[in-house]
Amino acid sequence: MTKRRILKITGDDARDFLQGMITNDISRLKDGLVYAALLTPQGKYIADFFLMAVPDGVLLDVADDLGDALAQRLTMYKLRADVTIASTPLHVHRGTGDTPPDGNADPRDPAMGWRAYRDTPQTDDTTDWTALRVAHLIPETGVELTPDTFILEAGFERLSGVDFRKGCYVGQEVTARMKHKTELRKGLARVQISGAAEPGTDIIADGKPAGTLLSCTATAGIAYLRFDRAQGAMTAGTATVTRNDD
Repeated sequence: MTKRRILKITGDDARDFLQGMITNDISRLKDGLVYAALLTPQGKYIADFFLMAVPDGVLLDVADDLGDALAQRLTMYKLRADVTIASTPLHVHRGTGDTPPDGNADPRDPAMGWRAYRDTPQTDDTTDWTALRVAHLIPETGVELTPDTFILEAGFERLSGVDFRKGCYVGQEVTARMKHKTELRKGLARVQISGAAEPGTDIIADGKPAGTLLSCTATAGIAYLRFDRAQGAMTAGTATVTRNDD
């Protein structure tokens, strides 16, 4: 599992501040975890994270290697707002069984189980999260989600990670235009793999570049594809790759 950083955002303006920054509607915190992203003004990915309400603020669960940069970016935007952003010593716990009393369902997909935030590291997790992600087309920070990513190409609408009715946020204009005025020509898709293939391998269709294989197991993967070319049997190195849209 990707190492995580848990930030805490407090202050009288914390929720209003976040509402103007993130892709999702902060009011959804009343229902549990909220999945969202921070974008550049050009609509490209900076970071994805989970938000959870606590009595004195909001916890923000982000990949550890993005934590410092995200905190700095949010601090830059807050200007004179009454907002404090600080790291916490909390640890993420995850599982796919019954949700514990301190846990919340992962909002991206029921198959991704639950998340909880505790004082000690988790030592009992044996879940193959990569296999689950591949099976349910869930992008991972730093793998499918990179600074070149447009979140709709990564499936954020399906993952309950973006709200098109909440109003303005950083990168909203580009995201809304992609939703309402264009048909996605590229994006993530599940693929079946026959043969040995490594993440990062180019996918070729009829001699032309059709995409890149990203996360994968022995027989399946997530690929970033150019949809007009990703038809029929393709190759990734010596492996045969086919789209799996089921």
